[in-house]
Amino acid sequence: MLKKELRLKYKTLRKQLSENESEELSLAIANKILTLPLWNKTYFHVFLPITEQNEVNTEFILHLLSGKDKEIIVSKSDFESRDMTHFLLTDNTKIKKNEYNIPEPVEGIEVPAKKIEVVFVPLLAFDKLGNRVGYGKGFYDKFLSECQPEIIKIGLSFFEPEELISDVFENDVKLDYCVTPNEIFKF
Repeated sequence: MLKKELRLKYKTLRKQLSENESEELSLAIANKILTLPLWNKTYFHVFLPITEQNEVNTEFILHLLSGKDKEIIVSKSDFESRDMTHFLLTDNTKIKKNEYNIPEPVEGIEVPAKKIEVVFVPLLAFDKLGNRVGYGKGFYDKFLSECQPEIIKIGLSFFEPEELISDVFENDVKLDYCVTPNEIFKF
């Protein structure tokens, strides 16, 4: 299937989930993450969900990371340059939604992309080869290409994989794992 078709399909599927279903599925995903071999890492990048898009609620993951004394990093996006700036999430971090309803830090302690060891990647769909479909702006592909080659890239999805995303580009960065409520896919 083409990315354009997948975006439409999965935005529709996510809209059909009730708030309660989204929360239960998000919690199931967080519980699965506990079994991944990544707890020896320190710097974890987490996306803050766009509630209007019914994204996976990462609040449960934030609690896990906080409980394990991990350094949590969140980003701010520049829609002109397609760059993301990464900030340490602290008790003093002020979060504000941007014009696209993305919750972002207003300011804070900047963290270079090279220091980040694990990234939880938002997506609309993924396939059995580890390719993902996002919203099509290329923010995460650009960000992930700036990280260390050994960075662990983990997609989070309410849904199971597609067989194949047929229009994958050379610059699309593949996932290492994708966690669904029922299963962990390793690529």
